[in-house]
Amino acid sequence: MGGLGLSGFVLFSWVLFLCCIFSVDGLSKVRGVNLGGWLVIEGWIKPSLFDGIPNGDMLDGTQVQIRSVVLNKYVSAANGGGSNVTVDRDVASTWETFRLWRVSDNEFQLRCLGGQFLTVNSEDGLILATAKHPLSTETFFIERNAGRVHIRPLNGGYVQATNNHLLISTYQFQPGWDNNLATFELVIVANNLHGDYQLANGYGSEKAKMVLEEHRRSFITANDFDFLSRHGINTVRIPVGWWITQDPYPPSPFVGGSLAALDLAFSWAQSYGLKCIIDLHAAPGSQNGMEHSASRDGSVDWPSPEYISQTLEVIDFLATRYGGHPSLLGIELLNEPSAATVPLDVLVSYYMRGYQIVRNHSSTAYVILCQRIGNADPIELFQAGIGLSNVVVDLHYYNLFDPYFATMNSSQNIEFVYKMRAPQLQDLKAMNGPLVFIGEWVNEWDVQNASQYEYQKFGSAQLDVYANATFGWSYWTLKNDMIHWDFEWNIQNKYLLFSGSSMLKTPSFLLLLALGWGIHLIIMPR
Repeated sequence: MGGLGLSGFVLFSWVLFLCCIFSVDGLSKVRGVNLGGWLVIEGWIKPSLFDGIPNGDMLDGTQVQIRSVVLNKYVSAANGGGSNVTVDRDVASTWETFRLWRVSDNEFQLRCLGGQFLTVNSEDGLILATAKHPLSTETFFIERNAGRVHIRPLNGGYVQATNNHLLISTYQFQPGWDNNLATFELVIVANNLHGDYQLANGYGSEKAKMVLEEHRRSFITANDFDFLSRHGINTVRIPVGWWITQDPYPPSPFVGGSLAALDLAFSWAQSYGLKCIIDLHAAPGSQNGMEHSASRDGSVDWPSPEYISQTLEVIDFLATRYGGHPSLLGIELLNEPSAATVPLDVLVSYYMRGYQIVRNHSSTAYVILCQRIGNADPIELFQAGIGLSNVVVDLHYYNLFDPYFATMNSSQNIEFVYKMRAPQLQDLKAMNGPLVFIGEWVNEWDVQNASQYEYQKFGSAQLDVYANATFGWSYWTLKNDMIHWDFEWNIQNKYLLFSGSSMLKTPSFLLLLALGWGIHLIIMPR
């Protein structure tokens, strides 16, 4: 081969090598951060958002039990709902637990285990657990005094227990707070849903609009994109809710404005050289019953054909609007569907249809499929044959949320990352299927009083192992009142030793060097 030919071959090989290094849409592997708690509310990320809600311990989905102070018995919906209501249980369990649907600050509907609502029989005032859809006859005023309550339907007398252990709304006088048949103790069993539904319905439309507009304006700004860019992050994963498609006037109680904020995020990403993954975090009907899926009361109704069809319309909306945007890297079709309530065949069918919708608008955007949470093996999505190109499976790796991790010390947590997570990533990589994305992970664990050095070791172990994910990773989350979940805090306080300077967003500077070196070889005297 002549000198010019050899030099050209060297140049071509060198450029090809560099291009292979940067394998994801002109990026190195994704080094991302989630913008959690911004366009989809999670109260634990910023609890102060809920501080101004009256009766804030009685939000939608709060689980309560009701005990007669005279009979010393709990109110019970027989068989979990569908028939009579009695006041005859010494110990409260699932039949005696009701989920609140909030109508106003002091008006509520009470949902039974089986999904029925407490209602008033118009003929005799008897309380039954038979209503399928709550209306005015299923709405009750709840007056509170310390741990005691009076309950009254919109029409009729106060609810009282009877000596034969029934519940009836015939008490015609204002009951006192002493021991009488119309006075009950209200026990709040769980108040762990603090999402968009709880915030908006808790404040009411006007106040919720003020709170969320300020939050969206100030929680994430252009300065954050600048910070991420300067610290080696090349991608943001942005959770959104299904109601974004009806912005600026989404259905009640949701508050408009998230679409304008998402548009801003794409603009900032373009300015600072970042890519965006749009993550459908909250699907209509809720895919997992958690607050981050905007569930009203913990129910999972998403697998129904109606909600799936509506979700596909959301994907079409997002792909239509952003499919051609230079900052779009991918669209995640659904976040954390529940293995307990979302059948695999239903999910795979949805993913296949969602993939095709994205492809109708973009031939290059990555289509990201989140594994089911709970008792599910990620290999199930690798075997499903979803899509032909640019398909990614998203795994969420937390050394939390499972009793298995509760007693581990720092060394055992680190060992788990190397001995369990690393081999799994290698096995998935060897399948030559979809790319692998650690879409959520965090430098936090159940270890008590861990030192900064221990956190550094744990974070470094995760960075080391998750670097083998073929698509990359994304930290949860950028900002959080719980400091070890806060990426900015971890970087600024050196609890997470991540240096992204060698993971630059585009290889153009290296390609220029390669081109210059190649030209030098070509023109160099022989």
